[in-house]
Amino acid sequence: MEEQRPSGDLNFTAESAQLVKSMMDRRRHTVTEEPEKSSPDDHMNNINWVASKDFTVDVGKEQIAEYIESWELQPCWLYSLDFLYSTEGEHHTFYHYRARFSTPTPRTPIQGTASVYFVVDISKVRPQGLPVEVHFIVESNRLVHTPGRSRFREKWLADVIESKTLLRAAVDL
Repeated sequence: MEEQRPSGDLNFTAESAQLVKSMMDRRRHTVTEEPEKSSPDDHMNNINWVASKDFTVDVGKEQIAEYIESWELQPCWLYSLDFLYSTEGEHHTFYHYRARFSTPTPRTPIQGTASVYFVVDISKVRPQGLPVEVHFIVESNRLVHTPGRSRFREKWLADVIESKTLLRAAVDL
């Protein structure tokens, strides 16, 4: 798989690798799933993703930001969203993004962060009029989520930050 990265020293994250691996595995083992019954509290937000033919790195960033804004997060959560790089495969191009979340306050403007990694999959073999496929994973987790199929939980971000805080205290950095 060929990588195209912007200038700068960016690491290929385990989360991004897990996303791509999961997407490729799903292609090999396509299974028809019955929709799960959900309660009114399990409403899963999604947006209308752009068609593959209209995708650009900037459009991907705008759409991911639009999707994040649909999450039910407290207003204290702020985030920055960055395009990391793209990877080329035989039948797909994957565009990798990272959203970094924190809860800064005037008393402690520098807090711990939690990242959510997104991969936008542009198929080279499917009709270009179909929407892009998007998946995401929360830092230090292995479960791959799909917009519209899982409900994002604010607790996931808080748990990552809490784990990092406990680790820092244990290691005494």
